[in-house]
Amino acid sequence: MRIERNRNLLIGSIIILAVLSRIIPHPPNFAPITGIALFSSKKINNKLLGVLLPIIPLFISDLFIGISFINIFVYLSYVIIYFLGSISPKIDLKTVLLSSTIFFIFTNLGVWYLGYPKNIEGLITCFTLAIPFFVNTILGDLFYSLILFKSYKAVEKFKSTLA
Repeated sequence: MRIERNRNLLIGSIIILAVLSRIIPHPPNFAPITGIALFSSKKINNKLLGVLLPIIPLFISDLFIGISFINIFVYLSYVIIYFLGSISPKIDLKTVLLSSTIFFIFTNLGVWYLGYPKNIEGLITCFTLAIPFFVNTILGDLFYSLILFKSYKAVEKFKSTLA
């Protein structure tokens, strides 16, 4: 019973952190959602809940920020990132950077498809203009992944000293 309560508290805290991090002022694309997707792929036993854990705060915060067709590409990129984390032996620098790259490519293909001319010039322009956002994506993904995994490890270590 206590383990379930602690687990629910952790999940609720992650959702609140993610919603707040998207609706308060922050650098563009500096968000915890990739970290949450990777964290849930390793630490949430229920796979449906694990894949929904990054999607739920996205949807809640999108109700405030606005919903558009690009959200489909954003949500799907996090589902892919979740499954990448699931098949990765561990979450390390390589996994986080690959996740950032998946998000960058997948969402910018969506932006190109929805808003740019459907030719090579439109594709190049779209991806070129997105490069500054990619830097923030990488920094945010590294920061939040580190915070989530290190905090979880510290709590687990603290709990084991109490037992």
